[in-house]
Amino acid sequence: MTARTGKVICDITISADGCSAGTDQTEERPFGNDGGDGSGERLHGWMFDHPEENRAELERMGAAGAFVMGRNMFGPVRGAWDRPWNGWWGDSPPFHAPVFVLTHYEREPQPMDGGTTFHFVTDGIESALEQAHAAAGGADVLVLGGATTVNQYLAAGLIEELRLHIVPFTLGAGTRLFEGVPPMELEQVTSRAATSVTHLTYRVVS
Repeated sequence: MTARTGKVICDITISADGCSAGTDQTEERPFGNDGGDGSGERLHGWMFDHPEENRAELERMGAAGAFVMGRNMFGPVRGAWDRPWNGWWGDSPPFHAPVFVLTHYEREPQPMDGGTTFHFVTDGIESALEQAHAAAGGADVLVLGGATTVNQYLAAGLIEELRLHIVPFTLGAGTRLFEGVPPMELEQVTSRAATSVTHLTYRVVS
């Protein structure tokens, strides 16, 4: 693997019962049955409703040198890329760095405004991480989600730090963090309660 200095960090928002999205996700309701209109507003409201209160967490997220996400987080298109789709975030996504999207179907890189370029990786999670490290230039790599993608990295022992943003409601069912992940030992690094979220950071011991 490429020599590096930055950490591999999972940064993900979940409900109190560990879900990053509800059941029955669709293009119209990308977060499925999420306790609201399916847009994830209730889960991710802490970012937009109280940005000043959560500035430190947002700045840490934005300081990454590269990102990794699953295809389901990138968008609802399945199978071959048979129609244009450049993510949920419009012409200028918030990443401002290379983003490596896990997929089974080849696609040319997609540059966007603001410094984001989506790269589509077809040869697995290790390859995506290696490419992200190379692109990050020594900075941290953030594995953003969804939970299914994060679980693959956790199960493979590739995550060094967990940054969890826990929102105080339960979904009951959905895409759940740690599903299928072997037992782990974690060391708590920081915890901070805010208006509508609790921020927890863990170091992965083993």
